[in-house]
Amino acid sequence: MLALVSRSAPGEPISQGAGAPIQDLLIGAPKVGLVVGEERILPHDEVPTFYAQRDHAPAWFDAGALSPQAEPLLSELRAADQHGLNTQDYHLAAIAVLLAKVQGAAPQDLLADSLSAAQLDVLLTHAFLLHAARLTSGQVDPNRLFPGEWQVQLRKADGVAVLGAALASGQVGEALRGLSPPQSGYAKLREVLGDYRRIAEQGGWPEVPDGPTLRRGESDPRVPLLRERLWISGDLKALPEEQGDLYDAETAAAVWRFQRRHGLSADRVVGPKTLAELNRPVEERIRQIELNLERYRWLPKDLGRRHIRVNIADFTLQVIEAEQVVMRMPVVVGTHVRKTPVFSGRMTYLEFAPYWGVPPTILAKDKLPRLRKDPGYFDANHYEILPWQGPPGARIHPDDIDWRRVTARSFPGLLRQRPGPWNPLGQVKFMFPNEFDIYLHDTPDRHLFRQAQRTFSSGCIRIQRPADLAQYLLEDDPQWDCERLHLALNASEPQRVMLRRPMPVHLLYFTAWVDAEGIVQFRRDLYERDAVLDLALRKHQDASRLARLSPEGPTLGN
Repeated sequence: MLALVSRSAPGEPISQGAGAPIQDLLIGAPKVGLVVGEERILPHDEVPTFYAQRDHAPAWFDAGALSPQAEPLLSELRAADQHGLNTQDYHLAAIAVLLAKVQGAAPQDLLADSLSAAQLDVLLTHAFLLHAARLTSGQVDPNRLFPGEWQVQLRKADGVAVLGAALASGQVGEALRGLSPPQSGYAKLREVLGDYRRIAEQGGWPEVPDGPTLRRGESDPRVPLLRERLWISGDLKALPEEQGDLYDAETAAAVWRFQRRHGLSADRVVGPKTLAELNRPVEERIRQIELNLERYRWLPKDLGRRHIRVNIADFTLQVIEAEQVVMRMPVVVGTHVRKTPVFSGRMTYLEFAPYWGVPPTILAKDKLPRLRKDPGYFDANHYEILPWQGPPGARIHPDDIDWRRVTARSFPGLLRQRPGPWNPLGQVKFMFPNEFDIYLHDTPDRHLFRQAQRTFSSGCIRIQRPADLAQYLLEDDPQWDCERLHLALNASEPQRVMLRRPMPVHLLYFTAWVDAEGIVQFRRDLYERDAVLDLALRKHQDASRLARLSPEGPTLGN
């Protein structure tokens, strides 16, 4: 423990003599942290700022006694696990030791008590600021964790100002609760976390053994276990009084509910995929919920009263107004190689009858080999080449290109496909300019929407009902009636239409959430982003634990 000299006067209340030790604590260990007992308290940039602004006066003592605001703080810290956060990071054990020491102080121990009061004060402040930062912007930065795949503006809170105002108003607990993500889905998912933890405490759910595919009307000795599994997770409302081996209509309906909320083909058939999801242990679902609570903490504070939301992992687009879903449709997202990134944008215009400019990678891997093999492919598929330099309207004739020698790097212009039913962008694209060159668009490949897993694009999002979305976005423009919309969709030349009301667009990645009906949903981790986040959080927690326990531990951030 750091050796400090208390400057308190004889008979002075312990809190009043804590100011000098607080200053000594912060000056003595600004980089390696504060050692209290056997625990190292990792440094936090806002702690010295907070105390400097109050001339190092104690924050958690009032008139010689511990402030009543310490208890609501401790209550929030003890409940941090309800947010999927690790309560051990808030040094509750060290706080408990110091509380006992300070509250049982004897008058003759003023020197030690002043030191204990200072340490306790700093620990409480550090815990508040750390918890505030994690509730506001999460434990890890997704922009660094997923470079090139995740671009978000994390919420920030002035912890020093929040703490100062909370202490002045006597609303420490309310201040921390107010920093949680404001989206209703966060609170709902926290409730589900509690439900699933209670399931785990009671032993979880049984594993349904492997066996032949189970269809309605068949008998199988595994059916009673299947019913119990579905009942524990709430998919089967009640267990029948007499358990038989018949896979009956009621059990099949429960399987259907389970399949729907796990993104499976809802066919009521218990095959290998459904069985695999049934047998995922409850602990795995708990961790999945915790990871998605972390993702909620990465969201903007305000998504917009009216906005478009795409959940990449669910292959679904939703139009939201006042937290109500007013439109919903399936989408196709990027492949595992060309993942759709996570970011927010602002849709400003539509483009009807768009050209499709062939990206360099597709030009090299797909189009050039076809053009070399079949010279007729160019005209048959409605392509044209715009020179990189030249007068407006200039085109390069395909006969002027040596297809055997040209490469994607030496290609003399932009290869693009003219508007029409053959165009991979379909009849319209929805533009929210961004550095990823990602947008929503129509597609002629309608059959892809019948697939359960729709990872077929090069990163952009193909939507099932583009005409409906276009009509919704233009409904406040009296010039755009159904007839004009139909003509624009089927035109042979592009038309750009600016939106009167730009629309926020959020491309998200949630593998666990609670839907509008209050039903918890789970999805596969398409891009292995759950796995990456889980590993990062575990490494972060391990490093924090080692640093806390080691007197010479490294300096870590939030």
